[in-house]
Amino acid sequence: MSILWEGVMPAVTTKFTKSDELDIPNFEINIRAQIAAGVNGIVLGGTLGEASTLTNLEKRTLILKTIELVEGKIPVIINIAEQSTKSAIEAAKNAQEYGANGLMLLPPMRYKADAHETVTYFKRVSESTNLPIMIYNNPVDYGIEVTLDMFAALEECENIQAVKESTRDISNITRMRNRFGNRFKILCGVDTLALESLIMGADGWVAGLVCAFPAETVAIYKLAKAGKIKEAIAINSWFLPLLELDINTKLVQNIKLAEVATGIGTENVREPRLPLIGKERSHVLSIIERSLKTRPILPNYKNL
Repeated sequence: MSILWEGVMPAVTTKFTKSDELDIPNFEINIRAQIAAGVNGIVLGGTLGEASTLTNLEKRTLILKTIELVEGKIPVIINIAEQSTKSAIEAAKNAQEYGANGLMLLPPMRYKADAHETVTYFKRVSESTNLPIMIYNNPVDYGIEVTLDMFAALEECENIQAVKESTRDISNITRMRNRFGNRFKILCGVDTLALESLIMGADGWVAGLVCAFPAETVAIYKLAKAGKIKEAIAINSWFLPLLELDINTKLVQNIKLAEVATGIGTENVREPRLPLIGKERSHVLSIIERSLKTRPILPNYKNL
């Protein structure tokens, strides 16, 4: 399956039981809600998916189950976040074997590779697979920025097709377009900047709060792309306090609480993460509860 790299692609959470096993029934509920809302792809095993805690067998299970649920209608993408080139290549080969349609690829983990090392890492992984790749550019959280010069060095890799743009600098979208035209598709990876990024020409949105609010997320994307900016702004203004839960060190716990509130998830996390407690929990719940009380009636966005 080729990937258009556009629209809303949820970076879904991984559902766990209280005994710390994969919770496939609740995972299925959430994926079906995403599909019903009209998302354009599913991203597994990202930060929200608690990637660093997942075993290879668990990743295989999630890929196979998601492929079954989407029925070939939208692509299934798995994140690769590894410490060595060897491990990343192995992960890419496993993903292809299990039937994933694409990869989201982070720079090397832990070791802060320089530009030459990072580009070489990306090229080695790219050469090891036929799967299309989206580079995840998030220097704020992961310490390595993929610069324009580095993307220039990656142009020769035909299967490196997109970037999850998380530099927090919206003008980077224009810089990418000015230098590369449409060579790389651009998807915003920061919930609070998504509408602004779409207006500036981003092709899509790798979203977080979509895990709990899929219809609202897709509606903003569809309205923005249809030029209905005023309507998109109205929904985004309501959504912003929730979207800010994504730019937080406890984004997993925050978003899982929101999933509970909308009936499409649980708050079970894998240790060392723990569910929110005390004032922190009360604060997040107050944001969610206020938002649910004022939840907007959405237009018929699917026909835009």
